[in-house]
Formats: sequence, structure tokens, C-alpha cells
Amino acid sequence: MISYQIVEHGRPLQRVLTETPKPQGSEVLVRITRSGVCHSDLHIWEGYFDLGGGKRFYVKERGCVPPFTLGHEPLGVVEALGPRARGVKRGQKRLVFPWIGCGKCAVCKAGQDNYCVSGSRIIGVNRNGAYATHILVPDAKYLLDAGGIDDAFASTLACSGLTAYSASAKLPPLAREDRVAIIGCGGVGLAGVAVLRAKGLKNIIACDVDAMKLETARRLGAKEAVDTRAPDAAAKLAGMAGVIDFVGTPATAALGIAALRKGGRYVLVGLHGGELVHPLPPIAQRAIGIVGSYVGNLQELKELVALAKKGKLKPLPVSTRPGSEANAALEDLQAGRVIGRVVLDFEALAL
Repeated sequence: MISYQIVEHGRPLQRVLTETPKPQGSEVLVRITRSGVCHSDLHIWEGYFDLGGGKRFYVKERGCVPPFTLGHEPLGVVEALGPRARGVKRGQKRLVFPWIGCGKCAVCKAGQDNYCVSGSRIIGVNRNGAYATHILVPDAKYLLDAGGIDDAFASTLACSGLTAYSASAKLPPLAREDRVAIIGCGGVGLAGVAVLRAKGLKNIIACDVDAMKLETARRLGAKEAVDTRAPDAAAKLAGMAGVIDFVGTPATAALGIAALRKGGRYVLVGLHGGELVHPLPPIAQRAIGIVGSYVGNLQELKELVALAKKGKLKPLPVSTRPGSEANAALEDLQAGRVIGRVVLDFEALAL
């Protein structure tokens, strides 16, 4: 098999040829055809997350130690089954749920693998991921039929779409006319606009500093677009029932929390980094909620796929590139040159 691996954090990925693994027990070997490129991949590539105040969380502490293969938006074809694998057949195309926990703790048994403390089997985070021709999936229950959805778009549902869908579920009860702001219109933020529109919300306010991204958000269903650098940005955002922050910096957090009406909720998704400093009494006095949201669970992905199959979820822009261009894709994402999502095509990658 071929993989594009982090050999040293912050350095270009290296093309590596290794023996294709053989599935054991309930494992399933999936031949990757499409693999989305997520902004979180940049943090893992660089080796750390910024915690603010000069503090960092190093990904090696989470088990991501080079050599390591990125990629947590996999779509592929079942190639081989372990002796105890059930529920899929060779040759079937499947979307892979990557946020796999230990499978033994109470959280995992309740279907919340993404909240597992160990997170010991997350594909592309602490297990080798899908910037490769093959991956091993622990169990067929983590494979979903995404038939009828464009392959490149389908692969983005495993993280970009799922993260947005799960974040939207953490907003307070909303009426169709309530105003909800999306801060950050990168790949996940644009998926957030599409998800909220699919849920019937009419007043979605897209926020970014990039005019092209704001225009794309309008095409996906945003009613208004706000340049957050504008002097009147805070005034335009006043009175929000909910805010989903797909950036996650001190500046976007301050903007989003200030924008809430009484009883509103700020949902933090983005991992750009920094510290949140906020006075405590106004949180109670305004009865606002501040909640984090990390990817999503398997049931939520099933619901999202069903939404996409019904044609209710408008696809975000996707640019497909050969798997061999993984480094260029990361560089373009880092430089802010990507509108929507880049998806790597491993289908025709020759050994």
C-alpha cells in the first residue's frame, strides 16, 4: 500500500510504500478512493494546538507520533474482511466513521465514541488515516452506505458535515425566523450553513473576512453576510439566538458571545487556539450558554447521510486532487486558498 506520512512534524509528507495490512478478528480492510483534507490535519501536521499564553498541546501526547498518516474523512471500497467481520461484503463502497473510541467504556457503549476519554482508535488522529490507499477499520458497524451521494462530497460528511451537524444540535430550541450566526466559512463553516438551511432556518448570518467565502455561504443558504473586520460587525450581529464559531480564536469568541441575545447559546467548534477570558456575572445575568462541540457520533452521521440522500443537504464546493498532491493541498489550506473542501483521489494511485 501507499501512504503519505508525517515523518517529522512541520515537514512535507513523505510517500511510503509498505505491505498492505491483513484484517484480523472483526476488522475490515478498506481501499480508499476519496479522502477529505481538514483544517485539523494542519494542527496534527504542525504537531500541536495553541492553548494561548504561550502554552501548547502536543499531539504526540495523544498518540500521534511520527511516522504517522493523516486523514479522517475516508470513503472507499471493502477489500478484505477479518474472520469475525459481519455486515458488509467485498466490493461495497462505504463511508467510514473515523471517531472510534475504545469500545469498552460507558461512553462508547452509549454510542458516544467521539467522547471516549482514550479516543484510542480515531482514524487519522491516533491511528493511521486515509492519506493512503488502504486503512483498517475495527468493525463493520463503522461503515455506512452513502450510495447516491457524489463520492467526493460523501467523504466530507465524516468530519466536515458531521461536525457541523452535531454542533447545530447543541443550539437552543429555535424558531425558523431566529437569527443564527456562523463564524468562519471554511469547509466546516460552509457545511454549517448547509446543515442549518436543511433544518429549515431562514435567518443564517455568515461571518468571515474573505469575500469569496461569504459569497459561497450565501449560495448555500445564508441570508446575510458580515465581514467581521468591519467597524459595524458587532452591531450587525446583535441579538443572535445562537452562534456557532468554526474558527475558535479569542477575537471570534468575544464577538460571538457578545452577539447573543438573552438565553442564547455560543457553540465553539474551531481549534485555531488561544484563551477565553470573560467576566462571570454576565453569563448568569444574560442566561447564555457556552458549550464546546467535538465532531459527532455514529448515529448523527447516519442521520446526516440520510439527509444528504434525500437531497436536502446542499453540497459545499469540493475540489478533487490526486492523492499524490497531499502536500500541496495542506499548503493551500494553510494559506487560506481553499474555498470549501479539498478531497484527495486515491482511486487511480498506482503502486
